[in-house]
Amino acid sequence: MTPNTVAFDEWIRGLFVEYNTRLEGLYSEGDDRAHVVGVGDELKQALVEEGRQLILPLLQEGNTDEGFDSGFDLLGNVGMYMAACRRHDITEPSRESTSPLKEASALALQLGASLGVTPRFATSHLSTHNHAVNGVYKRFTNLKAEAFFLEYNTRGIFAYKRAADALVRILPLGVSHPVTFDLLEAAKQALTDVMRFNQALFDELDRDAFFYSVRPYYKPFRVGQHEYRGANAGDFAGINEIDLLLGLCSADNTSYSQLLVDKFLYMMPDDQVRLRDVMRQESLMDEFLEQVAIGSSELVDKNLQVFLDVCQLHGDAAAQHHHQLVKKYIEQPSNDLSDAHLKHITASGPPLEVLLRALEKLCDLRRAAPRDDIASRYTDVQKLKVHLGLTE
Repeated sequence: MTPNTVAFDEWIRGLFVEYNTRLEGLYSEGDDRAHVVGVGDELKQALVEEGRQLILPLLQEGNTDEGFDSGFDLLGNVGMYMAACRRHDITEPSRESTSPLKEASALALQLGASLGVTPRFATSHLSTHNHAVNGVYKRFTNLKAEAFFLEYNTRGIFAYKRAADALVRILPLGVSHPVTFDLLEAAKQALTDVMRFNQALFDELDRDAFFYSVRPYYKPFRVGQHEYRGANAGDFAGINEIDLLLGLCSADNTSYSQLLVDKFLYMMPDDQVRLRDVMRQESLMDEFLEQVAIGSSELVDKNLQVFLDVCQLHGDAAAQHHHQLVKKYIEQPSNDLSDAHLKHITASGPPLEVLLRALEKLCDLRRAAPRDDIASRYTDVQKLKVHLGLTE
């Protein structure tokens, strides 16, 4: 890291967090917690100008070839600065044709293009690639709710990654291999952990603190002329690898493949490679169906039982996320907002009702729910259960 990079990183970990925390305190004292215009203007000006002065020398020194990790970390810092400006209504994409943060935009675009990722902060910057210094990792504020959300969201992401790692190792072995049982059990344990972390979020994360003081940092904002959607908790390959490997979702499904296309540049490059590789593989469900059709053995049936357990857990985790977390932390508190605040409620951009319908369809795909309007694998899952005598 160059001296200029170090100076900017220290500011992001220090004064930047202090400014945001103080501003959140001012917002929470108002009659309308969603109202930020005209509140704390001196703090906002200090945040904008100090960040700009630290970014200018970084832009002037150009690409110092410090390697991917250093460049990606710097992109995260620039992106967090731009996201905070968006959160405090210093920038707002609907009233701009280009970002007023010219220096930050130029640096973010340069970094994003060279790294092969979107030119803004992504989920991985605050989860899987968030380097801690003396136990303190990067975040926007010092609020307890943000720390709790980041830590448990990161735990959930790594649990999904463990499940995906186990499932992808089955591909060269096949569904009739005795070690496949062990790998399916590992995936089962990992998805059980996902549900445990989701439940902790549901039970302990302060709803209003998250909705009013954490979520707004994930809004869309402009980088240069283009508006980029906000970071999404699902912007990593693992959860989609599980979808595809289990066979619950398919890259041949237009709406699902559109979801994958939209998120590719929000993922780490190695995640992009992994997901592309999984997209071309035959699913484990299809392999089990073929095996059962030609005659299975006791070993195959043993593996199939655990496979169905994994499918059930993946669907249960999706339902838990949709019916508990999304409902409690986005849908319910949104009912208290005025129409003016509702317009920019979602990180992904579309209106809330559109987002909720899309999330429900995705949830039902992962659950293999009995629906005729989406490409659910309900019938195939039932066929496998009938084979094992689990249902008639």
